[in-house]
Amino acid sequence: MPRSWAPSRAAIPWMIAALAGLVPPGSKAADPQPYDVVLTPTGDAAVDTAIRDSATLISLRETAPVGPFALAQRARDDAARFQAAMQGLGYYGAKVAVTIDGLPITDSGLASRLDAAPAGTAVPVVVTVERGPMFKLGQVAIQGALPPEVTAAVTLKPGGNAVAADILTAQQALVMALRDAGYPLAKVTLPPATLHPDAGRLDVVFVADTGPQAKLGKITVTGLDATNESFVRQRLLIHPGQTFNPPAIDAARQDLLSLGIFSMVRMQPAEALDPDGTLPMQIDVTERPLHAVDLGASYSTDLGISLNAGWRHRNLFGNAEQLSLNAAFRFGGSAAVDPSYDVGARFTKPDFLARDQSLEVSLSAVKQNLKAYDQTAVIERVTINRRLTPFWTVGLGVLGEQERITQEGVTDTYNLLGLPVTAKYDSTNSPFDPTKGIRATFSVMPMQSLGTNAGTFVIAQAAASTYFDVLGDGRSVLALRGLVGQASGVGVFGLPPDQRFYAGGSGTVRGFRFQSVGPRFPSGNPTGGNAVAAGSVEVRQRIYGDFGIVGFVDAGQVSNDGLPFSGGWQIGAGIGGRYYTPIGPIRLDVAIPLNKRPGDDSLAVYIGIGQAF
Repeated sequence: MPRSWAPSRAAIPWMIAALAGLVPPGSKAADPQPYDVVLTPTGDAAVDTAIRDSATLISLRETAPVGPFALAQRARDDAARFQAAMQGLGYYGAKVAVTIDGLPITDSGLASRLDAAPAGTAVPVVVTVERGPMFKLGQVAIQGALPPEVTAAVTLKPGGNAVAADILTAQQALVMALRDAGYPLAKVTLPPATLHPDAGRLDVVFVADTGPQAKLGKITVTGLDATNESFVRQRLLIHPGQTFNPPAIDAARQDLLSLGIFSMVRMQPAEALDPDGTLPMQIDVTERPLHAVDLGASYSTDLGISLNAGWRHRNLFGNAEQLSLNAAFRFGGSAAVDPSYDVGARFTKPDFLARDQSLEVSLSAVKQNLKAYDQTAVIERVTINRRLTPFWTVGLGVLGEQERITQEGVTDTYNLLGLPVTAKYDSTNSPFDPTKGIRATFSVMPMQSLGTNAGTFVIAQAAASTYFDVLGDGRSVLALRGLVGQASGVGVFGLPPDQRFYAGGSGTVRGFRFQSVGPRFPSGNPTGGNAVAAGSVEVRQRIYGDFGIVGFVDAGQVSNDGLPFSGGWQIGAGIGGRYYTPIGPIRLDVAIPLNKRPGDDSLAVYIGIGQAF
């Protein structure tokens, strides 16, 4: 005979008073009563795990000791939980048996047995579960007038395993499909299923009430303080009159979060329609603190110690404008002669003249004292960046640079004007520790040198990295990096020294000193070149918890004939350690040059935050 069935979340407890009535007069049982739990294996790891996870006999044994009579009640409650867990897994005919000190929990003599147990002696609690057959789905029906494309959301089929979690998932999928179709008040109920014990079958019926289709009505925004509401409304991707669509609403929420000024954005549709038949929407936001301070430090044997500090205003005028002030100080290292510094300011205005288009203005002052050259410069840059797709961003700007550079005892002054054009692609899944995706940057910059060292040249460069999640769990990653660049229009020595290509160091070839790869002056200092090519292979493996190791090989070359790949290749290799934190991995790399030249360092060490690339 078929009977109705609904999954139970808790057993019906036995009355404590009834249990107390079984206690013999004058009993002096141990309180609390120690006990050990034995779960008899069922032969199915998933079932064994479900039984263990639902057993308060195990989870409360140490933290909530009980007396003998409360122990019997705990066992009875767990027996009901075990039965519900088995039903949830599709074993509706399962048999559960629990004994305490050899007696079933329903035995009238259990109280006397526990009363007679020696004080301090742990009694055995044994749980035995017979799974029985896995029940199958019989009829799977949907009641209610639904669009055909919505019913496809229920993927349950007759003959499949009658697992409760799958049934509840199908119920939620049907609700979401109805809401995606424009029915914001849709409900799907799941009446008690019909169980056919003799046939090992379960019939399931979903009762759907679509409610009316609706369009969005009044949109209210709360939580704004420093942010202008007009800016938020202009930015919104949803508007009154649009058909209710949860994916579109979530896309609008993610877009507001991408501004960087909100820590939380919550979009909550009303539970009832307005009299005009539209659905009001409430948007609650939490603003991030207006100001932030960034501190950082890194070390490498070639560039020494680098200290960085920054201050940011996230919402300068209430329209998500950002102002950043940064300072970096570097000293020591085999590639440097004297301390160097870099200070600057950057202003960014989103939605400049058009949506997804930003204006960036920056000013920086640089002083570098390197083996390759000494530089004192002021650099100005104005750039308009436009996001074309979620992955592609293009930029067009103007760059000005006034600098004095000394190389090999000769000092020159340069006044440079450039027009940088860039295209960036980024499909990676993390800015600090990607495990899959591609990053690529393509840039072309025509430049004019004005004044004494007049000349026109074009610098073109392409850089890319890609990441492969080898096992699909984010713990084993193969990372590849490549770089190629060329300067045309003038010879090597027609280029200002800071506009030439260099290789060596953590950005290209680890194991070789910063800027040391490529042609050299008779003094041994690098000249730089007008073409570069470099590549890296890195294997990243997490080994225990938040710790990981890496192995890598880098190769690069710089040439002065204007042709990439035509110079002599220098190859470095090494190993490293990683400690993964919420802000990115702490990195320690040790590298050696495989084809060391006279004057090259024998070993290089790099310490910083974030992956090498």
